[in-house]
Amino acid sequence: MTPTTETMVGIGGAAESTDMVLNIGPQHPSTHGVLRLKLVLDGERITSAEPVIGYMHRGAEKLFEARDYRQIIMLANRHDWLSAFSNELGVVLAVERMLGMEVPERAVWTRTLLAELNRVLNHLMFLGSYPLELGGITPIFYAFTEREELQHVMEEVSGGRMHYMFNRVGGLKEDLPAGWTTRARAAVADVRSRMDRFDDLVLGNEIFRGRTRGVGVLAPEAVHAYGVSGPIGRASGVDFDLRRDEPYLAYGELQDVLKVVTRQEGDCLARFECLLEQTHNALDLADACLDRIAELPPGPINQRPSPASDSTTARCSGWRPPHRRPRSRPPRTSTNPSAGHAPPTTRPARPTPCAPPSTGCARRSRTSSTRCAPCPAARTGSPWSSG
Repeated sequence: MTPTTETMVGIGGAAESTDMVLNIGPQHPSTHGVLRLKLVLDGERITSAEPVIGYMHRGAEKLFEARDYRQIIMLANRHDWLSAFSNELGVVLAVERMLGMEVPERAVWTRTLLAELNRVLNHLMFLGSYPLELGGITPIFYAFTEREELQHVMEEVSGGRMHYMFNRVGGLKEDLPAGWTTRARAAVADVRSRMDRFDDLVLGNEIFRGRTRGVGVLAPEAVHAYGVSGPIGRASGVDFDLRRDEPYLAYGELQDVLKVVTRQEGDCLARFECLLEQTHNALDLADACLDRIAELPPGPINQRPSPASDSTTARCSGWRPPHRRPRSRPPRTSTNPSAGHAPPTTRPARPTPCAPPSTGCARRSRTSSTRCAPCPAARTGSPWSSG
């Protein structure tokens, strides 16, 4: 008979105080970055979490340095895939503020509208996926149903479902399609009519409330220390919202509609309640923007120049946008002087045209200070005509 060895493992009372160390990531399929979390669990409760962020750096800052302000919009667009429009907005607002650029009113209100629709898309993803972590499968299907309603109108106006690339420095890419505001208003009304599913199905569920109340409490002192903002900070009682306290876009005219939602508990339940109530308010803000856009007269949607609209500029056929350098040709010379050709000559450089005269020559050539013939500034000694 083959001898065997048996090992007895005894588990006594000490096992109750043994913590489990759990690694999440860095290969999680939905973390584009990638984030690794080292968690210490006591049963189902996380007692400590150590984020390992070394996997996340993608060099966006260096990529920004090697591109101009128009090109970095695409990079910022991807910082938060659920808030792509707002990511673009942060870049163009900063550039416009540095340049002192005034954006057309129609663009301001359209940006505000699309920002609020994008906010609803963002919050719906969280409101549907968070119950999924607790075993509630149904809310995620409702969330995606409502997201598709709004996703259709966002895709129609921008051409993209995830990365819209609709903002431009000075306004928006183009005006709204014909009839789009009517379809957007219908989508907002449809989503609002079904938002009570989350109030009843999720917040009304005693299991959900029991497993989120008092969990993950974030004190106001920690909010200030870490610079936490948005619904997470407001759920801990920090009453701060840039849309109200430092208004941008059209929020200064929407103070009667804007509602800053706060809670005092600072737990998971309070954060969910803030997000849900803020989603309701975002739909109200979107309706207010649609009403204001309907009252606006026709006008430009951006500050893009239209050189073909000026007759003098049309005659200046060599006009080029400022980001393109005019091609330079080598001097024309004779290749065979002994054959009786004229001695080598150099063709005089053609003057580089400037911006339309109606704009007062606010644009200078990147390669030369010369002016085109129709430009009055070349004859009157504008300060732009000197090197």
